[in-house]
Amino acid sequence: MGTLILAVTSLFLYSVGTALQALHFRGRVHSNIAITTLIGMLALTAHGLLIAQTIQHDGGIDFSLFKSTALISWLIVFLLLGLNLKKPVQSLFLGAYPLAAFTIIMALTAHTPSRLVSGESYGLLSHIALSVTAYSLFSLAAIQATLLYLQNRQLKRNYNSPLVRNLPPLQTMESLLFEMVWAGVVMLILAIVTGAIFIENLFAQNLAHKTLFSLLSLLVFVGLLVGRYTKGWRGITASRWTLAGCALLMVAFYGSKFALELVFRKGG
Repeated sequence: MGTLILAVTSLFLYSVGTALQALHFRGRVHSNIAITTLIGMLALTAHGLLIAQTIQHDGGIDFSLFKSTALISWLIVFLLLGLNLKKPVQSLFLGAYPLAAFTIIMALTAHTPSRLVSGESYGLLSHIALSVTAYSLFSLAAIQATLLYLQNRQLKRNYNSPLVRNLPPLQTMESLLFEMVWAGVVMLILAIVTGAIFIENLFAQNLAHKTLFSLLSLLVFVGLLVGRYTKGWRGITASRWTLAGCALLMVAFYGSKFALELVFRKGG
C-alpha cells in the first residue's frame, strides 16, 4: 500500500477517534469501548505499516528525529489501547491521537539526515527498543500528570467542569500515574544499562548530553517514588515531579537529536 494512502488513512482515523473522544468528553455521545478499540486498532495498523515503509533502508533502520518520534507515538497509542481494556484511561486519547497525527505529518514532510542502525546490531536495537518504550510510557505519564494537575486545581476551586465530570476519581488518577512511572523507570533503567553495555565510546559519539539528562530524569523519577512511599506525595506535587522528570527526558532525547540533525546536520 502506498505511503500517501497509509498516511491519509492514519490521519483520518486519528481525527475520527479524536472527534469521538471530544464528543464523549462534552457529554454528546456515550462511551463505547468496542468502537474506541476498533478505530484505534485500524489507525494503529495504518500507522505501523507507514512506519515500516519509511524507516527501513538498504543500509539499515532509520532512527532519525521525526521517524523516531512517529515510532514513539505509535507505541503510545498501542500501550494506551491495551491499558484502556482494563484501566480508565480513555481521556488520554484526547492527547495521544493528535500527537500521533502530528508526528506522522512531521515524519513525511520534515527531512533530516538519516541515522541508520544495522538490522544485525541486536544489542543496539535492544537498547533502542527499551528507550522507545520508556519514552512512550513517560509520555503517557506526562499526559496523565497534566490531567491530574488540572483536576486537582479545579476541584480545589469547586469548579464542576467537563474535565472534573469525566475523569476518574483523584485516587484512581494518582494510582494510574504511579503505575506508569514505575513501568517507565524499569524500562529506563534497562535502557541505560543496555546502552552502557552495547554502545562503545559513549562520550565520543555525541551522546554525553543524552546520557546526562537521562540519568537526571531517572533521579527525579526515583525521587518521586521515594517521596510517594516515605512522605505520601500525591496530587499536584506528584504531577510536578512527573512533568519535571519527563521534561528532562525529552531534553535528553529531542535535544540531542535536534542539535545533531537540525543544527549540525549530522547523519550516521
